[in-house]
Amino acid sequence: MASQNAEMNIPANGPAIDRRERLQTTIDSLIKLRQDVVVSYCKLSGVSSFDKRDIESHNVNAKQLRSFCQIMVDYTAMGHFEVYQRIIEGKERRVAVKQVSDEVYPAIAETTDFLVDFNDKYDAFEGSAEDVELLGKDLSKLGQIIAIRGELEDQILDALRQKK
Repeated sequence: MASQNAEMNIPANGPAIDRRERLQTTIDSLIKLRQDVVVSYCKLSGVSSFDKRDIESHNVNAKQLRSFCQIMVDYTAMGHFEVYQRIIEGKERRVAVKQVSDEVYPAIAETTDFLVDFNDKYDAFEGSAEDVELLGKDLSKLGQIIAIRGELEDQILDALRQKK
């Protein structure tokens, strides 16, 4: 086996290292997208800083909402297709990852449903008074969902980072 790897210029532990590097890159990308969602959410909801949250007034425009939704959908899809799909399909062999996933993935799936529903609901947002009133209520719930998802997701990501 070592001679075959030498012939192919692949170190004996090369594929495992490549897989770990790809996984870390995926995790880093997912976390970056999550940060982008949070920043975009804060801008959308009109919160520029914790200190100013009660005194700022803010109007949401359709373009800004669509931009937020696109970032949110990208984040949701990346989590599903790049991280959770392997777990969902039962291909994950690490016991720690399987245990954490069994505990938290059902709740992550619920957050995914909410994020997708939010996107679908506001896909045709036009900014009418009624739309804005509904959006205000939904944004409050959305902020909670994003926070919960991040906490749950971190548990799986921490398990994935473990070497065993």
